[in-house]
Amino acid sequence: MKLSALRPLLLLVFALWQSGARAEDFNSRFGAEPYEADSTKVRALTVKVGALAFFKDNEFDGNVVKGYSLPGFRLQPRLAYRPIPQISMELGVHATIYEGANKYPSYVFHDIAKWKGSQYQRGAHALPFFRAAAHLHRPGGSRVTIAVGDIYGGATHSLLLPLYNPELLLTDDPEAGAQVLVDRPLWHSDVWVNWQSYIFEESTHQEAFTVGWAQRISLLDTSLRSAASPCPTASPRPRHRLSIPLQLLVQHRGGEQDATDFGVQTIANAAVGLAWDADFQRRHGITAAHAEASGLFALQQSGTLWPFDFAPAFWGSASLTLQRDLMLGVGLFHAADFCSLYGSPFFGTLSVKYPGARFGRMTMGTWSLEYSRSFLQGAYVLGAKANGYLSGCGELRHPLEAGASEAKTDAARFRHTFSFGVYFRVCPEFVLKRWK
Repeated sequence: MKLSALRPLLLLVFALWQSGARAEDFNSRFGAEPYEADSTKVRALTVKVGALAFFKDNEFDGNVVKGYSLPGFRLQPRLAYRPIPQISMELGVHATIYEGANKYPSYVFHDIAKWKGSQYQRGAHALPFFRAAAHLHRPGGSRVTIAVGDIYGGATHSLLLPLYNPELLLTDDPEAGAQVLVDRPLWHSDVWVNWQSYIFEESTHQEAFTVGWAQRISLLDTSLRSAASPCPTASPRPRHRLSIPLQLLVQHRGGEQDATDFGVQTIANAAVGLAWDADFQRRHGITAAHAEASGLFALQQSGTLWPFDFAPAFWGSASLTLQRDLMLGVGLFHAADFCSLYGSPFFGTLSVKYPGARFGRMTMGTWSLEYSRSFLQGAYVLGAKANGYLSGCGELRHPLEAGASEAKTDAARFRHTFSFGVYFRVCPEFVLKRWK
């Protein structure tokens, strides 16, 4: 890796660091959507100006995946109205534009094999956007949010890195279907269905949808104890939380109306682990820390998409948030057989660069450096991120070719690949009219 390639990014990070602004992790700041009820917007018609401009360069090298760049922006302008505190509605459009492109598939916009459509859109990949949500909150009790239409997806699910690639924030269609979110002091649950491919009679593609369930059970949360204390201390104490993340993703393709020859296919990812978070409440030095260790599982209940039916893996990570919220992170992934539904191809033993090829194992370390600056309470966010993959791949076995006596193999090699990008999110909300 050449230092000159990272020089512009390092200069930007240094400039942001000197600004003294506070930031959060990349997923939360650039992709997560707030779903809490806002009583100040009752009987008000507002416009949400949603946009994300980005330039991401993936300098990948090796046998896992080809390198590529993502220059462009995403637009999601919406009209929002809340007739009563418990009901909210949003109507708008979602559009993806890549610099230099002039036509886009009008089908499911996600790079999954055999889902390509023959129709195209000119100028942008555009979809209508509509969300209706009920916010059923009890004072002092649980908060339940039910969303139908375009749900609170993507980074809002808070999936582990091996299960969700943050790059999908730049490429994937908005998730649409139904969702139930439950928040209690020691428990968070997110259950959803994302309907990705609808079929008509005699359609030439498969029906496809993903069901997800992500929850976090807190075993210890000292911030709740501090909030309930009748005698708060003059200086804030460090806050610690110990929790168990449980996550499940199940993707199903096919059904009774399926007219293809692919057959019914059901594949899944699951994760269970232990996580520790600390907020040190300091203005200098280390302000926050995070560590987690999880067991991952890949399960193929039906179909032959994967060359295995069950495969475990291990994932561990740690991060530190330094002065002015410069975040440094490291991780370790190991698997003999594994494939992630929505994670980066590096979190698996199947090669995307050479379809059908399979690694004997995958042991990989990751590093990340990120920073973001927020303006006007998060309405505008500028940030940069760099991350790398240090992979120790086992022998790569190619599929057996016709007429060959044995399959071609590539020797095991150690690789270091990296990516970096800059991002600008714009998401202010303006009141157009308010009724009494």
